[in-house]
Amino acid sequence: MLPGLDHFLINDIGGMIMKKLYSILATALFCMLFWVIFVLQDINLLKLDYQEAVAGVLVSFLVAAFTHKFFIREDPFWLLNFKRLGSLIMFIPVYAWELLKANWDVAKRAISPKMNINPGIVKIETEIKSDYGLAMLANCITLTPGTITMDIVEEDEKNYMYIHWIDVSARDIKQASEIIKGTFEPWVRRIFK
Repeated sequence: MLPGLDHFLINDIGGMIMKKLYSILATALFCMLFWVIFVLQDINLLKLDYQEAVAGVLVSFLVAAFTHKFFIREDPFWLLNFKRLGSLIMFIPVYAWELLKANWDVAKRAISPKMNINPGIVKIETEIKSDYGLAMLANCITLTPGTITMDIVEEDEKNYMYIHWIDVSARDIKQASEIIKGTFEPWVRRIFK
């Protein structure tokens, strides 16, 4: 064997095992969080029997052992980064404002005597690469009234989204991208960088 190769293999294999364990741990913590939320609805957490607590922990780890590879694809503890967590918290009022503006726009269109819409499907480009970031951007666009994300595709190493838009005001990819994803994309990039 080449000198240093065994050390490299041990470190590489050890790193893969640690990444898998962290992935399982993060998924188990997520499962336990939801378990606690559901348990709080039925019983008082302070009167929780230790057997129920042990069963909840065991089931969470069992589920995590089988599902972690579908749930965690990147850094398992990405949200524990204070910069990302801070960006996520600061994004909430920004999203709320954009949601309010979009609701107002759709409401005005709905109650106007003349139907002021020009529906269509547009293709927009995004610089976001991570699966979680693409999912968050797509959900932000879809949950904002007037737009629905229909598909996300990768072409020539770039990501595009097909959006159904209630009032197509731009057919150019760059212009439509700026109008639709607007303030969302920079925030999503900060959160999922």
